[in-house]
Amino acid sequence: MRNSFLKRVLATILILNTAMLGLPQYALAAPIGTQTLIQLEDRQARVDRLQAMFMRADVSDAMVALGVAPEDAQARVATLTEEELQLLEQQMDSLPAGGNGVLVVIGVVFLVLIILELVGVTNVFTGFGAK
Repeated sequence: MRNSFLKRVLATILILNTAMLGLPQYALAAPIGTQTLIQLEDRQARVDRLQAMFMRADVSDAMVALGVAPEDAQARVATLTEEELQLLEQQMDSLPAGGNGVLVVIGVVFLVLIILELVGVTNVFTGFGAK
């Protein structure tokens, strides 16, 4: 009796699966415009450029001295809005090649992290001071 019940269930499942093969499959996709693709590629290039700056040894050492892990800063750069990314990029472009510029870069990154924390986007500073 149990064997016959299992055969009926299996046969029903196979019949339904076979019947579903004849139904059309839909894929929801839409073309994107050339301008959108250019903007996406431009944003990725800017993010990559900023992340490469954070990988420099002097910038990395300064961030560690301030208590910010370089990996966290790189992850935050990838999640910045377009306006924040543009602001950070402008600050980086206006800095001198070395010297005090590294501290200014760290200051800008720290400022961006504080803004993201206050807006509620991140929880970077939650672990500090809380016991």
